[in-house]
Amino acid sequence: MPRAQIKDEKKYQKLRDKGESKEKAARIANASAGQGSKKVGRKGGKNPSYDDWTKDDLMKRAREIGIEGRSSMNKSQLVKALRDH
Repeated sequence: MPRAQIKDEKKYQKLRDKGESKEKAARIANASAGQGSKKVGRKGGKNPSYDDWTKDDLMKRAREIGIEGRSSMNKSQLVKALRDH
């Protein structure tokens, strides 16, 4: 499956390196390319890192986005799967 076009590849890679999901990193990178970083930086709240979530919360989120095999995953595997989604 081809990857969607990323408008700011550098910002995308920085966000991925920090542990953001592919989806979130792409959204932020594309928004900042179109609107400017300062404008995008003022948007939204601050969610805790997946590492700080409980396993139950991770399972709920994995179910919401359709992660396969989640029932047999431990917490660190769930975090990785959510970040790689």
